[in-house]
Amino acid sequence: MSQHATSDSFNHGPDRSGPRHTAPATTPSPADIKRWRQYLADERAEAAVYRDLAQNRRGEERQILLALAEAEGRHEAHWLQLLGDQAGRPRPASLRSQFLGFLARHFGSVFVLALAQRAESRSPYAADPTATPAMVADEQIHEEVVRGLATRGRNRLAGTFRAAVFGANDGLVSNLSLVMGMAASGVGSSVVLLSGVAGLLAGALSMGAGEFISVRSQRELLAATRPTQITLAAAPSLDIEHNELLLVYLARGMSREAAEHRVAERMGLLDCDCDPSLSLQPELPEARDEHEAVGTAWSAAASSFCFFASGAIIPILPFLFGMTGILALVLSAALVGVALLFTGGVVGLLSGTSPASRGLRQLGIGMGAAGVTYLLGLAFGAVVA
Repeated sequence: MSQHATSDSFNHGPDRSGPRHTAPATTPSPADIKRWRQYLADERAEAAVYRDLAQNRRGEERQILLALAEAEGRHEAHWLQLLGDQAGRPRPASLRSQFLGFLARHFGSVFVLALAQRAESRSPYAADPTATPAMVADEQIHEEVVRGLATRGRNRLAGTFRAAVFGANDGLVSNLSLVMGMAASGVGSSVVLLSGVAGLLAGALSMGAGEFISVRSQRELLAATRPTQITLAAAPSLDIEHNELLLVYLARGMSREAAEHRVAERMGLLDCDCDPSLSLQPELPEARDEHEAVGTAWSAAASSFCFFASGAIIPILPFLFGMTGILALVLSAALVGVALLFTGGVVGLLSGTSPASRGLRQLGIGMGAAGVTYLLGLAFGAVVA
């Protein structure tokens, strides 16, 4: 029986509030049974992923994740209803769903949400007539919900992580280019190794110092914009008729009404039935998010140094182990290629795009830079010779 024929036996009806749990009028084909059982296993796995993620969240995010799990449970009920007695023993979820579940149980990070976002965007229900319109709409909305949650996590990623990922990529590309260029110029393998070690140390120190200055400067810039409490001490001595305190509050972006109200309150002149929302409110400390990694200048510098070095050491590994000549260069390029695919995949995952395409892009750029440097090394070696 074709899928189209099977779909005609279901009454989806105009109600889009949830799946229609009506039994098929005809016996489904073995292909239908197999497909529905896989859907059932994946829905159960995805619901478990959201519940596992919810355990590491609080407040609104926890409620959102539990609501997503509940929706997956409704989809599960739909497939159970269609399968009836043929549901059989639970099938294993797809490898993708199992991998998501593993990450959710052991890490519970933004990476899981980024993967879940891609999984929701590739739901097969839109092309399957046995899925109800409500289920198709659910999956489309789920993608946007998970995108929103993943965006929160992406925004929390601090400079330390950024320095780690891109520091490693810089180390890979720059040191591979250096090694390729030096080797192409015709110098001995010991000189190539020495150049690679020098490039590693120089680049790592430069990256660490640059990241330290960048983060420290950013923090100092932000600190300079925070209001001080000087108004508390200076207010009693101000000239009431020429009250510069009004300018302070206007400069902070308050409306004139709110600024005048605040000035009167500071000066002890408030004697009116005013809007209470304009009055001074106690400053509450910002709640710390346990999933937010706050980057410091030292941690960002250390991370940048270490990850640049971890990337830069890969191109010189063959030379460290005594290899020479073209074989060492080929192995060096191969090792760097694998590492570039990985770092590019991580960037693609966090950006909600295809990890494969981003990995290949990273690989192409890195190998292109190394290839150009190799050609320049050949030209330089020929000129010197």
